[in-house]
Amino acid sequence: MIGKLTGKVDTVGEDSVIVDVMGVGYEVSCASRTLASLPQAGENLTLFIETYVREDQIRLFGFLTDADRSWFRLLQSVQGVGAKVALAILSTHTAVDLANAIAMQDKAMVARAPGIGPKVAQRLVTELKDKIPMSMGSGETLQSGVAGIGEVPKNAAAVDAVSALTNLGYGAPQASAAIALAAKQIEGEPKAEDLIRLGLRELAK
Repeated sequence: MIGKLTGKVDTVGEDSVIVDVMGVGYEVSCASRTLASLPQAGENLTLFIETYVREDQIRLFGFLTDADRSWFRLLQSVQGVGAKVALAILSTHTAVDLANAIAMQDKAMVARAPGIGPKVAQRLVTELKDKIPMSMGSGETLQSGVAGIGEVPKNAAAVDAVSALTNLGYGAPQASAAIALAAKQIEGEPKAEDLIRLGLRELAK
């Protein structure tokens, strides 16, 4: 199975790119956000690959980050979401945006992606709440620097925000550090949803 390709950009199409690896061209299907971020033709490129083998074809799906590949896999664990719909979701939302929407149970945001109806959006936010891919942000930098970040504000919003991040699978030190950093970015009394959104961004760095 192919897990990663490193080569040069050959041709970028509407929904795929051909990667030239030592003279062999691999056609790789990608989300539109990925295609828009690719380097110019002839430049070096590395893609994380998900390989699908069927009776009549072998298909490669490519991602610029392991986090996006993890999301691609996870999204398809929900009934009604196949490879095409998963790519549509990743074309619409970043990994951080998805994590934020799921943490806040914001099915309307998830439903902005083409092919996602209300029922599927509801299943996505419900079933994935406790399954956020840890590779979207390991939090190692935050964990190692917790002592210098400062304390988490002692208010209900901050407590709820830390709880939400730990429920998503992050360790308590990482969650607390992320919320402490998020709180510094907000003037006045913060809301839990704002702290969660900014905290997830910190964890994804």
